[in-house]
Amino acid sequence: MNERAIHDLLSDVQERHLSVDAALERLRSLPYSDLDFAKLDHHRALRNGFPEVVLCEGKHVEHVVTILRRLCETGGPVLGTRAASDVASAVCAQIPEISYNPMARTLTYAPEPLPKRSGTILIVSAGTADVPVAEEAAVTADIMGNVVERIFDVGVAGLHRLLAHSDQLKAASVIIVVAGMEGALPSVVGGLVRAPVIAVPTSVGYGASFGGLAALLGMLNSCASGVTVVNIDNGFGAGFAASRINQTSGREHA
Repeated sequence: MNERAIHDLLSDVQERHLSVDAALERLRSLPYSDLDFAKLDHHRALRNGFPEVVLCEGKHVEHVVTILRRLCETGGPVLGTRAASDVASAVCAQIPEISYNPMARTLTYAPEPLPKRSGTILIVSAGTADVPVAEEAAVTADIMGNVVERIFDVGVAGLHRLLAHSDQLKAASVIIVVAGMEGALPSVVGGLVRAPVIAVPTSVGYGASFGGLAALLGMLNSCASGVTVVNIDNGFGAGFAASRINQTSGREHA
């Protein structure tokens, strides 16, 4: 963070050259922290409503540790995604206050959790093999201050399992549906509810699923209205989008 920029801003405020709104606008565009290998945007929460999220996959372990430590120093919340077990072990050994969810492959730090907003984000998975992506979505939505509920293993091969949760589906403010194979479940859910449905294709499936491409195309071609699709295995993107929808939605569901 550029200390000179902050000093100049405080001086302007103290000398009444800036209104509070103008000062906040200046804060939104203050420089980032330059770590050489990374440039940390500490003011993303002011612009986007949540701090910068760290994709751990593909980064050197010590880079991940350094980035997460600096972000934790801001007070949190902090979210790291796609953290393999060896990366998570190194991070937790050096930053004990961080928690690791091995199913979701997420690293989180929230000493003062965000207050829960009204409305429920419901995470639905077609099969048990889809749970890791579903959990990534759930952890993301939870740390962003949402009430999260889960319904797992209710794919179209046994539709009665899904219909047994009709009341829970209808009560949700936003629904994330995670499915591999042919990706049919979001269309079914979209035809049952009036809440926004975010579909997440997964790379689960046999050869002709093409690593999730079949599910992605099926979801993009859904005949159910109100279904939005994120990229393959992108549980984080779905959880983030669901949180934004829930943040701005004030309507009640029958």
